[in-house]
Amino acid sequence: MENKNAIAALAALAQESRLATFRLLVQAGPEGLAASRIAETLGLPASSLSFHLKELTHANLIVPRQEGRFVIYAARFDTMNALVGFLTENCCGGRPCSPTSCA
Repeated sequence: MENKNAIAALAALAQESRLATFRLLVQAGPEGLAASRIAETLGLPASSLSFHLKELTHANLIVPRQEGRFVIYAARFDTMNALVGFLTENCCGGRPCSPTSCA
């Protein structure tokens, strides 16, 4: 992952509603959730959720797909894993890491 992609992903996640949305979609798995279900679960107005979904989509953290009249959103696990890998690359100077070895 390049720095600019990591920065975009971290910036998108640095907001409470977007972080909650992304975590909910991670929990939902590859099947994803309809936007209406996300709004209902998180108690977000549709207009606010639409903005947050757009930001997460532009950061490549989620992907929408059309199913009939519904738009289903799912987490991009490849991007999530790349971000975690980017953040932990060369952790502990190349030695195996554990919570105690990096303290």
